[in-house]
Amino acid sequence: MAGARRGQLTVALRSGAITVGLLLVFGLLFASADRVFASLMPRIEAELLPGQVVVGILVALVAAALAHLALAPPSWSDARLAPRASAKRGEWLVPVLALDAMVLLFVMVQVGALLGGHRHVLETAGLSYAQYAREGFAQLVVVTALTLVVVAVAARRAPRETPRDRLLSRIALGVLCVGTLGVVASALRRMDLYVEAFGLTRLRVFVTVVEIALAAVFVLVLVAGVRWRGRWLPRAVVQVVAVAMLGLALVNPDAQIVRHNTTADLTGTLDADYLAGLSADAVPAYAEVDDPDLRACLLASAAVPPTEGVADWNLGRERALGVLSGATTDTSCD
Repeated sequence: MAGARRGQLTVALRSGAITVGLLLVFGLLFASADRVFASLMPRIEAELLPGQVVVGILVALVAAALAHLALAPPSWSDARLAPRASAKRGEWLVPVLALDAMVLLFVMVQVGALLGGHRHVLETAGLSYAQYAREGFAQLVVVTALTLVVVAVAARRAPRETPRDRLLSRIALGVLCVGTLGVVASALRRMDLYVEAFGLTRLRVFVTVVEIALAAVFVLVLVAGVRWRGRWLPRAVVQVVAVAMLGLALVNPDAQIVRHNTTADLTGTLDADYLAGLSADAVPAYAEVDDPDLRACLLASAAVPPTEGVADWNLGRERALGVLSGATTDTSCD
């Protein structure tokens, strides 16, 4: 696999092994000689060691791959797919139009659900909020994956020799993408009803972010189809995913879950045990709860271990410890 760079790879691996060996031996010696220095070293627990080794290897491989790409970036702009003969107009247009009709039919059926809201869920026999939301998300994932495959294959095989061919391609694939955006809207509405009834959870926040990111990807596909040029599309999709993950971190999901679930008019019972099991990021939100009994119980249930060394420092944990140090908790609550 290394090919002509096998010698360089061997030298790099040998150097890395020697480096790890030296740091491990000297680190253990220094740690056993001084407790302050030992507190700066990562702790090794036998039951966690296999997982730590796997994570360490994965991180090392990713770091090595990024370093290689930085030092010797491939010439992506020169990459070209092998030319293939275009399909006949009817060969690709008939299945795409049939799929367009099915997607639009599905979206039309969902209009009643979008307008009906809670009433639609309650009046549909055998349908629960959990089934309604989960089926919607499954539809989104499957339809999105299949639609992207269809768009990719059709865009590559569709004839483009004449303006008429390009117009038909844009219309057929554009309708498919717009219809899939309708599926996204339906899934988001399903999740919204679920959250209104039972509150937020980490999974529901993540699902919502994924749905919005997928909708953004389809908008990018539509933009690429306008001019029939999509070389920039893979890079834009990666940027959308990066922005979605960064946004997910910035909104602080655990704190948002506490704020929403303690202030919303939920159909179900507030799951205080779930709130109490959230991470240290939720502790500042505990202190903002209006109900004094619930606030005291949540603060009393918060277990935030103190920071052990520089490598263990965390901003969320530091804020949580600051809140807990000045809070009055009731340790008698269940």
